[in-house]
Amino acid sequence: MKARNMSVSSEFLLLGLTDDPALQPLIFSLFLSMYLVTILGNLLIILAVSSDSHLHTPMYFFLSNLSLADICISTTTIPQMLVNIQRKRKTISYAGCLSQVCFVLIFAGSENFLLAAMAYDRYAAICHPLRYTAIMNPRLCVLLVLVSLSISTVDALLHTLMLLRLSFCTALDIPHFFCELAQVITLACSDTLINNLLIYVTAGIFAGLPLSGIIFSYLHIVSSVLRMPSPGGVYKAFSTCGSHLSVVCLFYGTIFGVYISSAVTDSQRKAAVASVMYSVVPQMLNPFIYSLRNRDMKGALRKLLGGVTSLR
Repeated sequence: MKARNMSVSSEFLLLGLTDDPALQPLIFSLFLSMYLVTILGNLLIILAVSSDSHLHTPMYFFLSNLSLADICISTTTIPQMLVNIQRKRKTISYAGCLSQVCFVLIFAGSENFLLAAMAYDRYAAICHPLRYTAIMNPRLCVLLVLVSLSISTVDALLHTLMLLRLSFCTALDIPHFFCELAQVITLACSDTLINNLLIYVTAGIFAGLPLSGIIFSYLHIVSSVLRMPSPGGVYKAFSTCGSHLSVVCLFYGTIFGVYISSAVTDSQRKAAVASVMYSVVPQMLNPFIYSLRNRDMKGALRKLLGGVTSLR
């Protein structure tokens, strides 16, 4: 197959989740609804945290940044898919595809590190309650968010720059609804060994370390909670971790589920459908998990919505 260097005028084809024209309106409506729910839910979380002084704590500071990352990653992927369905064209420019790869990696990586920062916050609150204010000071909280964003950006730029060195074949069909890094690499005609090695190395470091930090934090939390003499203290400790633990299980559970499903199925289209579970669903459900399981958040949301209603 003839290889050629890509130019800015070249295009990829995003094949989406199905080729059936009859299903396109249903997919459009479903993803538009999920996108609007994601934006509205996460925006409400950000507004509630910023408007309620009781929520100006490290845990909710990280939560508002997590909501912002959810909004950004959904906006990076879903609108392009909706536009393609509406205009009945599945193309995305070479520059647009690489930009999508880069931004997805930035915001997904940021979410990964923010979950680790939130786990550390819960560890400090439960295992070192008397020193919590000193440990989780505003300067450290801002630094953790900036470090998360910086590391994710460096990782994303590294992968994107490595894509620029590849030559691509004439068949540029991506069986996905967005430009996923691994899918783009499979289209290359040149040697992709370095790109694939880079994926495994960076995944082991930038995904493995935060996950290890989360596991380490919760091992210490469980150990500390089990030593509490009061059942009320045990319930309160676990209730403060419940929402975060649910989001962690949803985030990593869907990623591992997609990885396993991709390994056992030969259909790339089925793998693309499964990838919706980590690229769309967690971002939509995170606001519900925190608002339904958290009394302070429910109170802040009621106050926020009540204020909006009174303005009308």
